[in-house]
Amino acid sequence: MGNTIRALVAFVPAERCQNYVVGDLREMPLDRTVDLSGCQLRRFPLLVGSFRGLVKLYLSDNHLSSLPPELGQLQNLQVLALDFNHFKALPQVVCTLKQLCILYLGNNKLCDLPRELSLLQNLRTLWVEANYLTQLPDVVCELSLLRTLHAGSNALRLLPAQLRRLRELRTIWLSGNLLTDFPPVLLHMPFLEVIDVDWNSIRYFPSLAHLSSLKLVIYDHNPCRNAPKVAKGVRRVGRWAEETPEPDPRKARRYALAQEDSQDAQAPALLHFRPPTPEELHV
Repeated sequence: MGNTIRALVAFVPAERCQNYVVGDLREMPLDRTVDLSGCQLRRFPLLVGSFRGLVKLYLSDNHLSSLPPELGQLQNLQVLALDFNHFKALPQVVCTLKQLCILYLGNNKLCDLPRELSLLQNLRTLWVEANYLTQLPDVVCELSLLRTLHAGSNALRLLPAQLRRLRELRTIWLSGNLLTDFPPVLLHMPFLEVIDVDWNSIRYFPSLAHLSSLKLVIYDHNPCRNAPKVAKGVRRVGRWAEETPEPDPRKARRYALAQEDSQDAQAPALLHFRPPTPEELHV
C-alpha cells in the first residue's frame, strides 16, 4: 500500500477500515510484499492467506491480538512484522512458517514465547523489544542460525547460560532492561560483534578485551565505576571511553544497524531492514 492509501485510511472510521483495506487487495503484488502497517486492523484479512507466494508481510501498528490458521498457508514467507499490536501470546500459527528469516514482535504484551518457536530454524533476526519479558525464553537459545537479537526495553535481570550455543549470533541489544551485572554468558561468546547494554543498572564491567570479534559496545547510562576494557579498535560508547568515534549511543546504534543491513543485503534470504524504534533510541 502506498502513502496515499494510508492517508485515506486514516479518515475511514475504524469499523469500516477493515473492509476498505481488504477491498484494495485484489491480487498478490509483483514484489511479493504486502504492507498493512497502521491500517487499524482488528483481524487478519483472510484474502492475504491466498497469496501463497508472499515473501514479506507487514502488519505493524494495528490492533491485532490473534491470527487465524489461514496465515499458515504463507509457507514462502521470510519476513513477518507483528510489532506494535496487542498480542499477549505469540499465535501458534506463526511457528509453522518455517521459511521465516526475520520476525518482528516488538511493542506487544508478550510475557513468554512458545516452545514451538524452535521450529523456525531459518530465523536470523528476532525483535522482542518493549514487551513484558522478565527472562529471556529458553527457546531463543534453540534458534541456531540467529544472528541478531533485539530484546531491549523489557525487564530482563539476567541471560540464560544456554545463549552461548548461538554461535551465529553477532549482535545483541539489551538496552533498557534491569541488568545489575554484565551478563556472564556474553563473556563466553567471542563471536559477538555488537553488545548494547545501555540504560541498565550495571555497576561494574569486566574486561571484554578477549572478545576477538567485538566491534562496538554501548554501555552508557549505567551507574558503573569503570569502562569495560576492550581490544584495540573496538568502539566504546559510555563514560570514561578515551576514544569514542560515535559519542552518541543513538548514532552508534544506527551505525551498527547499517552494518547489519549491509550484510543482510548480501544474503538473498534477508530482505528488509528496520530502523530503530523510538523506545530503543530513548527519545
